[in-house]
Amino acid sequence: MSTHVELRRGAYHDSVSLLQVSRAVARTIGVEAAQVAMATELNVEVLTGMGFEVPAGAGPNDLVVALRAADDHALAAGLAAVDDALAGLRDAGGGGGADTEVPPATLGSAVRRSGAGLALVSVPGAHAVTEAYDALAAGASVMLFSDNVGVEDEVALKDAAAAADLLVMGPDCGTALVGGVALGFANVVTPGAVGLVAASGTGAQQLMSLLDDAGVGVSHCLGVGGRDLSAAVGGRSTRQALRAMAADPATDTVLVVSKPPDAGVLAAVEAEATTLGLDVHWATLGAGRPDLTAAAEAFLAARGADVPTWRATVTDPDAENLARGRSLRGLFCGGTLAQEAVLVAEPVLGPVRTDLDAAGEGHVVLDFGADELTRGRAHPMIDPTLRTERLAAEAADPTCGVLLLDLVLGHGAHPDPAPELADAVRDARATAYADGRALPVVVALVGTAQDPQDRDRCVSLLAGAGASVFASNAAAARHAVALLGGAS
Repeated sequence: MSTHVELRRGAYHDSVSLLQVSRAVARTIGVEAAQVAMATELNVEVLTGMGFEVPAGAGPNDLVVALRAADDHALAAGLAAVDDALAGLRDAGGGGGADTEVPPATLGSAVRRSGAGLALVSVPGAHAVTEAYDALAAGASVMLFSDNVGVEDEVALKDAAAAADLLVMGPDCGTALVGGVALGFANVVTPGAVGLVAASGTGAQQLMSLLDDAGVGVSHCLGVGGRDLSAAVGGRSTRQALRAMAADPATDTVLVVSKPPDAGVLAAVEAEATTLGLDVHWATLGAGRPDLTAAAEAFLAARGADVPTWRATVTDPDAENLARGRSLRGLFCGGTLAQEAVLVAEPVLGPVRTDLDAAGEGHVVLDFGADELTRGRAHPMIDPTLRTERLAAEAADPTCGVLLLDLVLGHGAHPDPAPELADAVRDARATAYADGRALPVVVALVGTAQDPQDRDRCVSLLAGAGASVFASNAAAARHAVALLGGAS
């Protein structure tokens, strides 16, 4: 066995590009483990957990190359593959010649040169605020994909945008659809006259997918950031987005979707919405409020549209009547989907822990897209490694009675996530079976028939691995609860 760890100072690449490098190197014959990543605190922790010793003094602007191979020959081949893949990233960035136009040096200058009305900012949170101000000053609205932005900065940015009659979508705005163009994580939907204003990324994707299944098209989806309807932010971007929708001739109805909002802020925004001459409906999660599927059904009924039977493929989780644990373990890539699962489960099962250190007996639902798990790493909808590792650990825990998962398709997400998740589900069930236990697995699969990952194939692969697969996240959560002996 040969191991190599080196630090390349100041060699910055974004996390998604490095994920592709790591996967390419891991395919080298004889390479058993490969991690090429920036030396963020989280990545150093992951590398240490993989058995690599990261050199002292490594920082988030330093590149770590860590390989484990069968022998020195395979290690040399792996290192050559690293250099080739990194060179490919540099080549993809383009090179300048004497006749090449000098690229703009700042985001603001790029906006001014192009005349763009919208700029997408996706840089580490510490730098995102500066870039967003630069774009606003140049006259463009901003989709702020970056997370780890402070709430004070969010408020100030949104106030600056409103003063210029612009919109800040975000921070941590993962999903948008503007004039039919998908930005970030977004599903392929039929065009139509329904607009979405979304203080939730995967919540918006759940609603877009359900509406698409019902034959209802979408004009725009304007994400506003998960904190927008909090008391601290006060719905600043939601108000701006509603005004924009009211001025859009292509939109006749709006559906507002949100993580649990502040009650006072929601009431104020609802009151303001009545003054816009716009037909507005609400899908705002919270105790005592409808889940997202129920909100979609109410919206369809209000429009006079048929409510379809939502897709569900249910497998027999316990054909041999084996023993089962008593606890729900939910492992989610979508934060809103995780919150919805908790809201469905707690009234029946009792308290559900959501802290990332939660382990041992008891009900647990985790969001692997949380800020603390995405510093220096790709979002789990792109790189599900941490979720997959936890899935294997839960399968070995005899107190785990049901695994509840999500899989979100669409632009921006992993190009083919189902085979890897199906293998993980199959392995988890085999681990439990070897211990004399049954382990039902329930998956909420959010996507449309037009998504590039081939939704129906994804369903087939997961069902073939023994999972029950639902189009509705709320229905998936209820099924998981029922399998633990709770009401369905």
